[in-house]
This record gives sequence, structure tokens and C-alpha cells, in this order.
Amino acid sequence: MSNSELTMRAARLYGIRDLRLDTLPQPVPGPGEVLLKVASVGVCGSDVHYYLEGRIGPQVVEAPIIPGHEFSAWVVQPGPGVDNLRPGQLVAVEPAVSCGECESCREGHPNLCPDVRFCGTPPIDGAYAEYKVMPAENCFPLPDGFSPDDGALLEPLGIAIHSVDLAHLRPGHTAAVLGAGPIGLLIAAVARVSGAAAIYMSEPIADRRQFALRYAADAVFNPEAEDVVAGIMRATNGRGVDVAFEAAGASLTPDQAAAVTRPGGKVIVAGIPADDTMTLNASTVRRKGLTIKLVRRMKHTYPRAIALVHKGMLKVRPLATHTFPLERIGEAFEMVAGYRDGVIKAVIRVAEAFA
Repeated sequence: MSNSELTMRAARLYGIRDLRLDTLPQPVPGPGEVLLKVASVGVCGSDVHYYLEGRIGPQVVEAPIIPGHEFSAWVVQPGPGVDNLRPGQLVAVEPAVSCGECESCREGHPNLCPDVRFCGTPPIDGAYAEYKVMPAENCFPLPDGFSPDDGALLEPLGIAIHSVDLAHLRPGHTAAVLGAGPIGLLIAAVARVSGAAAIYMSEPIADRRQFALRYAADAVFNPEAEDVVAGIMRATNGRGVDVAFEAAGASLTPDQAAAVTRPGGKVIVAGIPADDTMTLNASTVRRKGLTIKLVRRMKHTYPRAIALVHKGMLKVRPLATHTFPLERIGEAFEMVAGYRDGVIKAVIRVAEAFA
């Protein structure tokens, strides 16, 4: 049987809450590309946005699409010209394929490339499939001891690293992280290993508050039961934090982030609001002279993410609280969408082994 006749299973999103398992042709690698057998794929909040709303801003699901971008895989077949990867090698995969030629790419900001092809973003198919073809340069070999789930979690860790990079956080700084989902938790963990002296978080879900205290936070406030701003200001003796990270994507959290930041501090916005709007009190950010930065995915972070995990400086495995096979992907999405059963990160195990 030729490669063109081989098939694979893939989960495709047809519309709001309409995920189906389809049989599709297996892709074939071209020059500079590699055929991958997908191992583990994390269910990201952006995947759930497409699942619940059919869109993120102007990016709309108009035709069936394979979601998924947080993934690890085994190398199956290197394409022509690829000599640095071998069959059976476990890799973490950078999901963004930038053009390499635009002004942003040339200036070292491939995450801002206007022509980026990003896995799982309409109309580009993603990783909830048995096989995927990617450029070889997007595949990062993993050291011994890494599991496929570890590899999949390197993508959200990369976003956290980029978020903390934007903050220019220094040893001894204090930080607030509003939202204790996977991205917020990883931002807190990266801030901790970067030298943050104190980390304050907010989170309405009790299981996540408890997880955050065990994982990285000094204190976690419940926005449904207490005034988060007042709590963080008390904890900092009225000074506020040096940097606040918004990682909830909620309507109130950008303003809260600004309110708890000291004059001259920084607000880093990583969350994706469901209604595609964000508000900040103009007088607060102006009078404090705050620097406000928004997170657009990541850039050049995979080697650092791998090193942090490999050296035991930061653990990602505890975040993978639930695993599902590909045929149960709908259950995974509903669990994450409903914040059920104490889920932090659900992972789809597309294949358990290379063979």
C-alpha cells in the first residue's frame, strides 16, 4: 500500500460542540518535513473557545478542522533533506510555522508573524490525529525520562516563559497571577524559579486554589467570596506587586491586575476573553504609569522549557490531572469546558507507544 492510500483517525470540529472522529488520508512529508505519530495532546483553553463559541475573534470555524496544538509525537519518517531526526525519537512540537520573511520574523518575533500557520487555528489542521506532518525545525528531541505527556505540556510552559520574559521579572520581585488554570499555574511556577519573592493568585474554583497553594502560590484568593484587590494590597502592605499577570480571560481581571500593581509596575495580559473585549480603568493605568503588555503565544522558548523540566527546576506532570483516548475526546472537552472533576489539564493520549 502506498503512502497516499494509508489512512488515519482524526477528531474534527464541525461547529459548536460538534466533534467527530473521522477517517482521513495519512499525510506525507515533503522536503524539510517529518511525518510524526502523535503521542499526547493537551486540551487548551483556546481549543475549548473554538468548541464552545466556534471562533476566537476573527478566526472562525467555517469548515471541519482538526483542533489541537499542544503535542508530543514520535518521528516516523523524515522527509527529504532531514538528517537530524531519527525514527522512534520522541519530540515536542512547536505548533507555529512562521513565514520567516516578514518584518516580525526578521526582527526575531515569529510569534507576531501575520502569515503564521498555527496548528488547530482555522483553517490549519491541528494535532488531534494519529499522524501529523510538521517542519523538522519545529520538532525538539526530548531527553530520556520525558513522557509524552511531559512533552505536550511544554507548549503551555513556553507561553508561561514568554509571559515572564515580557515582565522582565527580577529576583525579589513580587507577582500576582489572576487565574489558576494551566497557564496561570505555569506562569506562577516560572515566576518562582525566576526569583519571585512572593506570588499571590486568585481563582474561584476550590480544587484549583488548593492545587495552586501546593504548586507555586504563597496565597490564593477566592474572587467569589472576597475582594481580591483588597486582599493582595493587604498582603503587600499597601504597596502592590511589581508585576501582575492576567491569566483568567475574565471581564474583571484586567482591571484587578492594574489595581494591584505598584506605580511603575507591569501588567501582562495572557488570558483570552470569551467576548473578545478587555477593559482597563484609564485613570488607574495612567496615574500609575503602568506598562501593559499582551502575550501572543511564545517565541524561542522550547529549549529553555525542556531544560527547566529536565533539570527538575519545574514540574509539569502534576498538571495533567486527566487523560483520555482519542475516541473519548468529546468527554475531555466537556470536562474542561465545565471545569469538572477537579480538572487542571486534560490530555488526549492518541497513541501509548511508538510501535
